[in-house]
This record gives sequence, structure tokens and C-alpha cells, in this order.
Amino acid sequence: MLSTYQNPVFDYVRSPDQDAASPMRRPVIVIGAGPVGMAAAIDLAQQQVPVIVLDDDNTVSVGSRAVCYAKRSLEILDRLGCGSRAVDKGITWNVGKVFFGDKQVYSFNLLPEAEHKRPAFINLQQYYLEEYLLERLKALPGAEVRWKNKVVDVRPQADGVELTIETPEGPYRLACDWLIVADGARSPVRGMLGLESRGQVFKDRFLIADVVMKAEFPTERWFWFDPPFHRNQSALLHRQADDVWRIDFQLGWDVDPEEEKKPEKVIPRIKAMLGDDRPFELEWVSVYTFQCRRMDRFRHGRVIFAGDSAHQVSPFGARGANGGFQDTDNLAWKLALVMQGKAPERLLDSYDVERGYATDENIRNSTRSTDFITPKSKVSRIFRDAVLELSEHHPFARALVNSGRLSMPATLHESLLNTPDADAFDGRLVPGAPACDAPIELEGRDGWLIDRLGGRFQLLVFSDAVPDAATLDGLQTLGGMPIAVEPLVVSPQPLALPAGVANVVDRKGLVAARWDGQPGTAYLLRPDQHVTARWRELDVKRVRAALARATAQEV
Repeated sequence: MLSTYQNPVFDYVRSPDQDAASPMRRPVIVIGAGPVGMAAAIDLAQQQVPVIVLDDDNTVSVGSRAVCYAKRSLEILDRLGCGSRAVDKGITWNVGKVFFGDKQVYSFNLLPEAEHKRPAFINLQQYYLEEYLLERLKALPGAEVRWKNKVVDVRPQADGVELTIETPEGPYRLACDWLIVADGARSPVRGMLGLESRGQVFKDRFLIADVVMKAEFPTERWFWFDPPFHRNQSALLHRQADDVWRIDFQLGWDVDPEEEKKPEKVIPRIKAMLGDDRPFELEWVSVYTFQCRRMDRFRHGRVIFAGDSAHQVSPFGARGANGGFQDTDNLAWKLALVMQGKAPERLLDSYDVERGYATDENIRNSTRSTDFITPKSKVSRIFRDAVLELSEHHPFARALVNSGRLSMPATLHESLLNTPDADAFDGRLVPGAPACDAPIELEGRDGWLIDRLGGRFQLLVFSDAVPDAATLDGLQTLGGMPIAVEPLVVSPQPLALPAGVANVVDRKGLVAARWDGQPGTAYLLRPDQHVTARWRELDVKRVRAALARATAQEV
């Protein structure tokens, strides 16, 4: 039992579906009530898609597990209604420091640009985040969580999936149009379907220790290579909520994992790191092995995999849960449009392509981090140590230091849903990129651009004055299309615009600067806040064509 947290216990509740003579059919079932499964369910429920979440347990995460949540994940959580609670409880940080031996060789700031709503990262124990997601999910109509419902058989069909579910009162069957699998890295469902996750297992082990203690250390990520308290290995320290500190120790491959988890082995390591007699308490201890693996495909007909069930990376870099949130962010709007008959089923193929591309990027970065942290040869070790020595004084070497390339959102450069640029632009907001935040004024109140985006297709038009009548007419027609596009006019001062056209006031000019928003420029955004097309001059016909492309309706 943890000293700072008591896991809630949720009651098993018998469902009327268990008494049905034949399997009841539901629109969407999600397997797994972890962060990724609940995020998928919330996103769908917010789009009026009924969803059931099945979980074989009856509580939230035991132990802190995933703790680092990146800026992009926080923006997704904001859209799901949980971001503020996570940030308020979590520990905000932007700065990381790297040490070699007993020297700091450099530091980095993951959010060097001011005036964004969310920080680069927060640290928060996974059990808190799961609680917040669960409370949000329970507040949504059409959403349900069934505890102690263990899926033991999955039978895909041409138009859906049939499940057999074990409960404390015996088995029952349930059918669904679509099944989202978020049941973790070991994924029982993946095994039931005879599917594999392929990749690399790295021959090294790491100890995680969550330690409760009072400490004055700054809220930064500290990473050591070959520290004096843990020679020839690496170590990591960062803070979580409730005065809980996450400490990682590299152990090597030949250790006994069960032996290393014993308090008599862990406590001396922590005392050596701290270098003083301050009191501390072990809260949770685990030993893990680096793995970088993925399924060949994430979509198999009406069965779609997300999060660790689809792909797994080593924890340095915080790419696991953060990648999972981006999976659901990519999937939910597409599945909702398909289920509503507004887009063809082939739109879901883009989930596999886009998130496969992002997964390969995450695995590539994670593998490089692992190779740098745990060199596999004498030559690799010499190279790494030379880089670390040089990085103290030479900027070129710092770019080579890799203590875990921390999670960044994928820019979907090659997506077929993008409309390629026909005009010249500066900056990073290319088609496929996630939106960039900035302070705005909306209806006389200060706010953030990112809070005004997402959940629907939107068209941002930059203008210094009220657009002409023809342009306004064109903007207003976008809202009446089968897939509506919400028009937003971005201007340095408030404008008198007709009903149906919102005005985003960019008094500081940061939206225009970050988006290269010259007057007349237009950006088409997807419901997941990614740019899908942009032009220097608004043309409603081109917007319609880009929308058709972004929803896989081009033939």
C-alpha cells in the first residue's frame, strides 16, 4: 500500500446485457481502462458516439508508472476536459540538466518560447491522471465503464466484432461495430487474434524507485552518466506530486530483478545518491527492460489497436503514454465521421499510416537514446564519454548528447490527408503539423488559441480589416456543408463580423508571427488540431477540395 495514495476500489455491477438471450450490439467497445483507453472513450463520447469500456481490474494504476506528460498531451487533455486538474496537481517543468561524473555538462529548456498555455512537461503519477479521466468519462452521457469484465475471446466479423467476457457472475457475450484495443504492452487481445508485436529487446535492466522525501532540489529533470554514487551506470531524478521523487538506476543485464527490488538493495543506492542522512520512504519499486516494438498494422478490419498494445518504447523520452494520447487524438474524429456516414471507411486507413509513421519516429529516437545511455561496445563507450566531456564547453557536442530525446508531437509530413503547399510559407506549421499556441482575446476575454481549436474542422483566416462581402459569404457557407467547417477570423483588433464567423483577436501579434499569418492567409485545421492545408489567399473551392482530401473522400 502506498503512503501517499490509496487506490479506490470500483464495484462490479451486473449489466442487463448479461441477461440477453443473444449478444447485445454496441457501437464502440474499448478494452482497457488505462489512460489511453479512457482518452479514446472520452473523445468519442464528446462526439455523441456511445461507448463502453471493459476492464478486468477494479481500480486505477497500482504504482505511479507513467509520470511525464508532454505539452501536446496536456493540450489533448484540455480538449477532453481533464487538463487543468492534471496541471494543478502535477509538477511543472521545462528544464533538464545532464551530468557526467560529478560535473554538470549542460542544461536544456524544452519550452524556450514564452506565452504558451501549457508547459513543456508535467510530472504526475498515473493513478491520479486515471482518476481524472474516469471522473470525466462518467460525467458524459452514452459512456460506461464495466469493471471486472475480462475479455477472454475476440471474434472479428465482416461488420463488427463479437466478444466473450468473464465476470464474477460468469461469462456473457457482447457484440460491437468497432473495437478499440488498449489493453497494454502484453495485450491479451493481440494474442487472441494471433497478432505479433516485433522489434528489439535491449539487454539492460533499470530500477525504478518512487521515494517519498522532503527535498529542496529544483523541479528539473536530472540525468547522470557515470555518477560517483553509481559508477559505470546512469541515473535519473525528477519530482512528482506529494513529495514523491522518481529515481531510476541502470543495473546491467546480469542482475536478478527480484533481488534488486528488495529494500536492502534499493535503500543503499538511494542513500549514496542523496549523499546525506535525510529521511525517505520507499513507495513503489519495479525493474524493467528497454523494449522498442510495434505491430505491423494497428488496424485489422473492425479491430483497432492503440497505445502500448500497438507499440512499445523504452521509458527514457516519455514517448509511451504521450504517444498513446496522440493515437486516440488521431483516431477518434476519424472513427466518429465514419460511424456518422460522413466519411468513407478508408479514412481509418490513415490512422494506421499516420500513427505508424509517428511510432517509427518514436522507436527511432528511443533506440538512439538507449544506444547512447547503454553503449554496447568499448568503442561506443569511448565515443559517448568524449561527447559528454566536450559538451561542457562546445555547443556542437551537446546536440549529440542523448539522455532520452523527450516526447514531441509528430508532424505528419507524408500524410495523404494533407494538401501540399502551393504558396511560400515560413515556420514550422506545415501541413501535418500540430497547431501552435499563442495568447488571444475572444469576446473581450483573454485566453489561448489552443483552447479555441479542435473538435471540428476549422478555417483560420488572417485579416487586418473586415473581409469583403464575397469572402464573408464564402466563410458562412462553410458551416452549412455536410462536414461543417467553422470559420475564425484572426485580427490584431476586434472586428464587426456577421453571425457564424468568430473573431480571434491577436493583440500581441504572436498568432500571426508563429503562423506566418500575413493578411489573407488561411489555414484549414483538422479536429485533432493538425494543419491539413494552407493558402495565401482564401478560395472556398480550394477549401472544399482540401476538406474532401482530409476526409479521404477524394477518388
